[in-house]
Amino acid sequence: MRKLETPAGQGTAVRRDPAIDLVRFLCLLLVVAAHCMMVSPVLHKDGTVTTANTLMDQAWFTPVVWVLMIVPLFFVMGGVTGLGSWRRLQARGGTGFEFAQLRLLRLVRPAMALLAVMWAGLWAALLLGVHPQVVQLMTTGAAMPLWFLAAYLTAQLSIPLMARFHQRAPKLTFCVLVVLVITVDSLRGTLPVLAFVNMVFVWCAVQQLGFFMADGYFNRRSRTWLMGAIVSSNLLLGLVTGVAVYPGNMVVNINPPNLCLLLLGISQTATLQLLHRGIAWLATVRWIQKAVAVAGRRAMTVYLWHLPLLVGMSALLLLTDFPKPSPDTADWWWARIPVFLAVVAMLAPVVLIFGRLENHPTAASHARGPSRTAVVTAGVVVFLPVVDAALNGLTLALLGGGAACFALAVLLLGRVPTPVLPQAPEGTTPGNAVTLPEEGLRANLES
Repeated sequence: MRKLETPAGQGTAVRRDPAIDLVRFLCLLLVVAAHCMMVSPVLHKDGTVTTANTLMDQAWFTPVVWVLMIVPLFFVMGGVTGLGSWRRLQARGGTGFEFAQLRLLRLVRPAMALLAVMWAGLWAALLLGVHPQVVQLMTTGAAMPLWFLAAYLTAQLSIPLMARFHQRAPKLTFCVLVVLVITVDSLRGTLPVLAFVNMVFVWCAVQQLGFFMADGYFNRRSRTWLMGAIVSSNLLLGLVTGVAVYPGNMVVNINPPNLCLLLLGISQTATLQLLHRGIAWLATVRWIQKAVAVAGRRAMTVYLWHLPLLVGMSALLLLTDFPKPSPDTADWWWARIPVFLAVVAMLAPVVLIFGRLENHPTAASHARGPSRTAVVTAGVVVFLPVVDAALNGLTLALLGGGAACFALAVLLLGRVPTPVLPQAPEGTTPGNAVTLPEEGLRANLES
């Protein structure tokens, strides 16, 4: 992979890696497909509704999920692209607070719309006579992707600080994070709530792997070294799960995360580098380029909305006479194909309506951004409902409160400041010079 040699404070033309974009697109498809095989509400004769996770009940799923658990890969890729974005902003004179503002707006706005629509829709269902138990099941199931948003946002907000540590002592920084992960895992039996601290340490450590990839560290390693990293990390993973230090099911290990997810991240990073040349070639195929370009710009909208749509569709089918095969039957498995296609079809208008909230934050020329206090307050306001949901579970009331908190955060973040662009030497007009937009125009701040 091409090294992103962008020392802090210096600007270079950093192009997006098409291989990273393609892998992100494939991982997103895999997540949607996996959830279609997991969600299975069952209506009983007494009128009660329960949910069955058919995929998790399969004996063969535990070893397969070692390959299919691609959440660490999302954080690795987030480290690659996030470090590039931070360095570009820094080269234009941007600060860590401006980076936090951009990241908060980019991720919170789509989530705000989702929470608001879910809250309104589920309240309407409750008023129309839908049993509160069903509403609560839909609330819990549909909002499951929000934990990823919270973890991903935490890791992304840490990028300016972790990039500084990475620049000074990359290997030491990674090793310190590994020690912190193991320490928290060792104490989680005594203090179970402490396990949630690894939402920060584990994902920041995995994100650091993306920093190494962005700087070309893995690119400079031989194929033998990469294969050794893959084999070693999986052998260690087999050891710690084989002696029952950690569960063997990676889905169980993910929330809160532990050392197993970091070991998977090492294996997946080395695998991504090993296959990079072939993936990059695939990414040049024209129809693949078009598909990735369309879906890539709306990846967060697809991720946030696919499970609520799936849960809502499944709940509505319970109220109809539409054939509903029993979970774990051949008919049920065959039905996953039309279910997946139906979710994709429902996502199309949702992406059309709400996808624009994912657009890069923009600013009017000479706009003044919010104060540092406002950015910090917005971050706290965003994480209040998230922490509440993690500790006490998600409720309908918390959905509404979360939507209100996210809306308040967007208001607090306010305008995005116009970037400070490097001055060209007097009397010269470089061919790639960038000029400020005219008054009244709007400029995209992030490529």
